[in-house]
Amino acid sequence: MPGNSQRKGAVRHKGKGNTAGSGGRVRRGLQGRGPTPKAEDRPYHKAHKAKRAAGEGTERRPTAGAPRTGRPGTGPEWVVGRNPVLEAMQAGVPVRAAYIAEGSERDDRLREILRLSADRGTSLLEVTRNEIDRLTGGAIHQGVALQLPEFQYAHPDDLMAAAFDSPGEPLIVALDSITDPRNLGAIVRSAAAFGANGVLIPERRSAGMTAAAWKTSAGAAARIPIARATNLNRSLRAYADAGFTLVGLDGEADVDIADVPGASGPLVLVVGSEGDGLSRLVREACDTLTSIPIPGEVESLNAGVAAGIALYEIARSRV
Repeated sequence: MPGNSQRKGAVRHKGKGNTAGSGGRVRRGLQGRGPTPKAEDRPYHKAHKAKRAAGEGTERRPTAGAPRTGRPGTGPEWVVGRNPVLEAMQAGVPVRAAYIAEGSERDDRLREILRLSADRGTSLLEVTRNEIDRLTGGAIHQGVALQLPEFQYAHPDDLMAAAFDSPGEPLIVALDSITDPRNLGAIVRSAAAFGANGVLIPERRSAGMTAAAWKTSAGAAARIPIARATNLNRSLRAYADAGFTLVGLDGEADVDIADVPGASGPLVLVVGSEGDGLSRLVREACDTLTSIPIPGEVESLNAGVAAGIALYEIARSRV
């Protein structure tokens, strides 16, 4: 009869005493565990592995003959892909390590990369494609990659001292928030061509000596020092106290660069950013604001081009 079954489990009997619990295990399992860690902080994530690989063996080595090297750079940079790697090697970009994937198909570009490596004594390490994926963080490398060394910046005070010790009147080029590395490289190249003693850049809001800057400088970055200032305005004022005339390039200034006063003595040429020009504090620190007359309809010049013209005019006035 219904309700009279003797089958086990048909009737749920309420036991005596307390029901066994989980001891809080379930409740603790439902508690929050805090914010999710960043990808680069998770040991199993490829971003963490790439960060660790890029950081291995990047200890800073002081530049020979320089007692101070300023603040550290941004770390090693990777150049990946057959065209970028070939262009970097043709431009003489310094190489810390070079990698080629096993079994890579050899086209004209790769054959030229191998030839340049042999000519310059650059060791190409043959590794698996997965290893290059790991090292470069999964970038599209086409079987070849270069790791560049960390750039060693000079200290602003050492740059000033070296300028005074060199023959001729000191000339420094200071850059105020130049963010395009190709403009930085072009200015470094012009500075070397027209006898400048070095280039001064700010630590923040500025391009650094990346592979693109190295290539555009056409090797000039290896010939003149590049200093990086924690506070550009403070460094400029220190240069002014040491006897430098600060000349800022400003498209709206009335003084022609060819007639700039103080060009025959210690001089700092200050070049502003591509879009906004000189910042307010840097503009106020300058002794003179000068411009490049443009008779045509073009409103302004590229920062790299403007710096090259200004350096030419300064060099010509010193002859």
